[in-house]
Amino acid sequence: MTYAKPAFRHPDARTNDVGCTRRDYEGGLSTLCAGCGHDSISAAIIDACFELSIEPHRVAKLSGIGCSSKTPAYFLSGSHSFNSVHGRMPSVATGANVANRDLIYIGVSGDGDTASIGMGQFAHVMRRNLNMTYIVENNGCYGLTKGQDSATMDTDSVSKKGDINPYMPIDLVRVGIEVGATFVGRSFSGDKEQLVPLIKAAISHRGFALLDIISPCVTFNNHQGSTKSYASFREHNEAMPVDFVPRREAITTSYDAGVVHEVCMHDGSVLRLQKVNEEYDIEDPQSALQAIAHHAKQERILTGLLYINRNSEELHDVLQTATKPLNTMSQRELCPGSRFLDSINAGLR
Repeated sequence: MTYAKPAFRHPDARTNDVGCTRRDYEGGLSTLCAGCGHDSISAAIIDACFELSIEPHRVAKLSGIGCSSKTPAYFLSGSHSFNSVHGRMPSVATGANVANRDLIYIGVSGDGDTASIGMGQFAHVMRRNLNMTYIVENNGCYGLTKGQDSATMDTDSVSKKGDINPYMPIDLVRVGIEVGATFVGRSFSGDKEQLVPLIKAAISHRGFALLDIISPCVTFNNHQGSTKSYASFREHNEAMPVDFVPRREAITTSYDAGVVHEVCMHDGSVLRLQKVNEEYDIEDPQSALQAIAHHAKQERILTGLLYINRNSEELHDVLQTATKPLNTMSQRELCPGSRFLDSINAGLR
């Protein structure tokens, strides 16, 4: 059986400043589990690009491997796209960006693709301040390989198999601030009121913008004792196939800044979220790190724009690259001749 979106478009659909409707920013139908938080993030990216009146063909979207890295297929079908090797998306993004600075670069990764196999490349793309938006769809597990704990999973958390995680988690926003990201934010996939403005701000930022987005996994956040677990379903349905995935509703929420808000996940666990308030100094990295650590000790997850450096030099500024994309240059511009190359070599002696 195949599925396709209807081609019909409402004649009175709202258009933005470049004449596009929201439908023009959509992609293919999602193949992720029903209720997956990743789909909510894709919808937020669609809304953000529509509201910013970005022409889809001016966007280059990149990803690695994992459930999260499938999601670029579900938004901006009219944009450029590259699905790279596991953990190596930053290298591809860097090469594309250096060759053509005129595009808007959106990278989508996961906690495994970023915090495990891709950790080295993730650190270096931040310290070089590549001009891109880097979105981590963070669910704390490896959804494509049966739900093992990822490097961002909390200590003492229980996996679907009942194993207790003995390791300290990697906090990606703290790493981002320490290593050199010039825009660092965190949000929850179900909080559209916060997430869409954050994505818009990240895309508009000149430099490396990191967004760590907590995204519920409906399949593997499913430990022993949960009324929504596979074991519970098997007790009530002996004929259930082993690959059955219970259909869940997407988790949504909305709350005010400065208020601690509890969100119940599909497995019965609870996230305690708190948005930053107006007294928070988002331009002081040490203040940001202290605030994140303070809330973590109280088992709270601080969300919002956590840190920004408005006056940093991005990679093109540092390298003093040409302003024209390489694909628009003539052969004479690309190959200036041996005399010019000799002068460059002489300057390196």
